[in-house]
Amino acid sequence: MKLDEIVSYFEELAPTAYQEEYDNAGLIVGDASMEVKAALLTLDVTPEVVLEAIDKGANLIISHHPIIFRGIKKFTGSSYVEKTVAAAIKNDIAIFAAHTNFDSMMGGVNLSIARKLGITDLEILQPINNGLFKLVTFVPVDSVEKVRDAMFKAGAGQIGGYDCCSFGSEGFGTFRAGDNTHPYVGQKGEMHREPEVRVETILPKNILARVVEKMIEAHPYEEVAYDIYPLEIPYRQVGLGMVGNIEEPVASVDFLRQVKEVFGAGVVRYTALSRQVIKRVAFCGGSGASLIGKAIESGADIFITSDIKYHQFFDADGRIIIADIGHFESEQFTIELFYEYLLKKFPTFAVLKSRVNTNPINYL
Repeated sequence: MKLDEIVSYFEELAPTAYQEEYDNAGLIVGDASMEVKAALLTLDVTPEVVLEAIDKGANLIISHHPIIFRGIKKFTGSSYVEKTVAAAIKNDIAIFAAHTNFDSMMGGVNLSIARKLGITDLEILQPINNGLFKLVTFVPVDSVEKVRDAMFKAGAGQIGGYDCCSFGSEGFGTFRAGDNTHPYVGQKGEMHREPEVRVETILPKNILARVVEKMIEAHPYEEVAYDIYPLEIPYRQVGLGMVGNIEEPVASVDFLRQVKEVFGAGVVRYTALSRQVIKRVAFCGGSGASLIGKAIESGADIFITSDIKYHQFFDADGRIIIADIGHFESEQFTIELFYEYLLKKFPTFAVLKSRVNTNPINYL
């Protein structure tokens, strides 16, 4: 199998267009045209993980955290990053990462937390506000269904649980065809007035180019007029964190014990138990301190995340319980999702889970 097939699949699953600005998700080491024999899945890439890949015959490592976030100016082996990348290149091992783009998807990192804790009725805690566009085109009456269907098949028109969403309004388009044109209707050199339908639909930015391409292919006009508008409305299918409900209320301290056990946390740091029972749970795998306000607004009884600083715990202010379970602990089950998605798409491809514990933190 070509590496590009896996890269393309992940781009459909978790488009890099949705990664945070600081991030470096995607193919980091390797040639997209190379043949891959097996993939090793890990949360982090370290020299030990590269050695494991060599030992297991895997020439692709898929990680959650990118091994490189910023540019590297030297390869002297003076840091674990340089050692890791050098070892991968030397042994023809590709490295691919799906990070904050995977964090932001409904089926991403936070889904693994929800599954482990039995949280349902899931919603994105902080939807992105720049992920949707409106595409408008003008179509002769006899071609409206063909053009609209082409846009729908390319993925446009999805609003929550509804698909094939669009709007049409009738009007007239005017044009005059030049000498070197081949007009679908009208005559060269003559002003033409054609009954048309303004067709508009909504779509996420990661499929914009594909939808426009399919729309143009289906449109009968030689020169297709269309407009693209960015929409400043929340895209509730993509964003950071999640919130949902557990089936039966659980005493706060019992829920914290459950969380500690499920995630194998060496310690759980938490604020005062301002709620007697837990019913509504907000959570964010990885560093989620920036979402404390959103968690409170969501009406959650508790917010589970990691990397909370001392003064940030004060933000709970009796309005919510904040529980820090550790960065590694909160994201460790991401590997299970990678495994599930890859085997579903490529059932005969060799996918392996790393046995290296890459958590750099120990607890007494």
